[in-house]
Amino acid sequence: MKLLFLGDLVGRTGRTIVIDQLPALVEEQQLDFVVVNGENSASGFGITEAILQDVLDAGADVVTTGNHVWDQRDTLVYIERQDRLLRPVNYPKGTPGRGAHLYTARNGAQVMVANVMGRVYMDALDDPFAAIERVVNECPLGDVADAVIIDVHAEATSEKQAMGHMLDGRVSLVVGTHTHVPTADHQILPGGTAYMTDAGMCGCYDSVLGMDKEEPVNRFQRKIPGNRFTPATGDATISGVAVETDDRTGLALRVAPVRIGGHLEPVLPDFWST
Repeated sequence: MKLLFLGDLVGRTGRTIVIDQLPALVEEQQLDFVVVNGENSASGFGITEAILQDVLDAGADVVTTGNHVWDQRDTLVYIERQDRLLRPVNYPKGTPGRGAHLYTARNGAQVMVANVMGRVYMDALDDPFAAIERVVNECPLGDVADAVIIDVHAEATSEKQAMGHMLDGRVSLVVGTHTHVPTADHQILPGGTAYMTDAGMCGCYDSVLGMDKEEPVNRFQRKIPGNRFTPATGDATISGVAVETDDRTGLALRVAPVRIGGHLEPVLPDFWST
């Protein structure tokens, strides 16, 4: 199975490049399943239902989120009717929405996707390791699910790596989001799980984490806020990770970064058709 995961969409530039180019990627690369983290797509803070639908219509099968999931207050309402939008699974019991779900891929396979948020330097949600352990035990790879994708929305590299090693051999892909910078450690762990500490962002990299440079620089220099953070509007880069899994086991056969357009050096998987 051919999977694609795209990192955090940041603002109009990030969502526009994905909405414009994802349909062709899905068709040309015959992608079976696509996950996009959309938590910064509405002016950098949260996601509206209209934007969610545009991303789904462009070819995303699931949209994950993170610590900005509730920045658009309407999300508390519409998330209940949108089963293809996930919030972190380790929110307390009774929180609207869902953190994990089983979906049907284009090839008919069953794909479990879970979204979890770290606790190091972030909001103190429920234990992310225990939450994901429950999800994986309830929907085991090779039994209930043909593929399992885990989006670890976390600040600390160590927390993401620990999650990858805990899940090695039991899921198809563990990929980090939130820090908006693509890491160079894409690999297949010893047990067969594809791993990447951060998928990066889909947005303008001539920026500070996707935001216009002036205000973040001002705050670092002066230690006082001036204006609101606003997404940068320069050329955007699509950034993510591609995985090919074994149809028999659901574990990863190949993994590679994906970078298209913008300021970063372009990279396409050598196992994609050209």
